[in-house]
Amino acid sequence: MSHRFVQDTFFFNQVYLLVRQIPRGKVASYGQIAEMLGATGAARTVGWALASLNREQAKIVPWQRVINKSGRCSIRSFETSARDQQMLLEAEGVEFNESGYTDMRRFGWEGLNPDEVRRLLDSIPETR
Repeated sequence: MSHRFVQDTFFFNQVYLLVRQIPRGKVASYGQIAEMLGATGAARTVGWALASLNREQAKIVPWQRVINKSGRCSIRSFETSARDQQMLLEAEGVEFNESGYTDMRRFGWEGLNPDEVRRLLDSIPETR
């Protein structure tokens, strides 16, 4: 196993822990999650982390609450479409317009401040 893979696994676990903090009825962007983790510019990696969830993990990590910065759902996998994601969010009370956009000012999660993120991440055993 390469050192890079271990680092990515650790980052993925950080993503999962942070995404679990997003309350029902709120959404965050991929870039917002990356930025809170101190990985500005790693929005795509956040997406890869969420796309890597297995069925069991997807039951506890609310992946559907992470959408693109424009306020639209993105295709997650061959098994789950953007429409499926939108339907899950609508069931939580998130509203979308006829074009599939949500109002990020209304439904966007304010996130955690750096101290809250640090405390949260300190609870993960580091495996590097």
